[in-house]
Amino acid sequence: MTTLRHPAQDLLANIDGFRVEINEEKQRADIILSRPPLNVISMPQRDQLRVVFEALDEDGRVRVIVLRAEGEHFSSGGDIKGFLEASPEHVSKLAWNIAAPARCSKPVIVANRGYCFGVGFEISLACDFRIASETTLYALPEQKLGQIPGSGGSARLQKMVGITRTKDVVMRSRRISGQQAYDWGLATEVVPDSELEAATDKLVAELVAFSPIAQRTAKKLLNDTEDASLSASIELEGHCYSRLRSSDDFREGVEAFHGKRAPKFRGS
Repeated sequence: MTTLRHPAQDLLANIDGFRVEINEEKQRADIILSRPPLNVISMPQRDQLRVVFEALDEDGRVRVIVLRAEGEHFSSGGDIKGFLEASPEHVSKLAWNIAAPARCSKPVIVANRGYCFGVGFEISLACDFRIASETTLYALPEQKLGQIPGSGGSARLQKMVGITRTKDVVMRSRRISGQQAYDWGLATEVVPDSELEAATDKLVAELVAFSPIAQRTAKKLLNDTEDASLSASIELEGHCYSRLRSSDDFREGVEAFHGKRAPKFRGS
């Protein structure tokens, strides 16, 4: 019988620049950037992050994924020299790799503090929830290198805040604070730096309490209808609602509501 191998096997065997921690009791996985002091994200690391998100998406122990970093800064961005050394084929995959949090069916939270530049900002934009410390500075500084964002940053940002603000950030390499990001609707929350971990823990606990199948359905529905017309979005929402109506979790939710008790969701 032919033995098959997959490149992901080697990628997962040599993780560099970050680590993964799984807490089965809390049904939580943490992807922790760990290349201090600035947590620069290398070219190979982008491939590894994608594979890790895909692996955690299939891991039954995990309900919620948290992306965070060691130290004072989330990430100052990518390895600049790596862009010149990478092949055109590899560079063409940058946006696909960094979109891994968005493709993941499970909720993904990112905890930002300090510098969140370039690819650090782009992968944060691909997450579902962004909790920003008051020390956070977001930026897409590629214009200073004679380049533009290449991992989905300008496209995602424009969807979220509009063309005027996106041009201001991208074309001027402008930095915006965590508070400004919250005011623009980019950040889910902005908290004092000392409360970033506690706010993240609180959101994880909140999300874990919901039905896994309802969470997955909501995320996919919202992602799929972002560019759809209102009528198409309402139609798709109706189909999703109809499918969930026959789920065990919906029945449990209704029975728990009428029984005035906390529901015990199973994800089916």
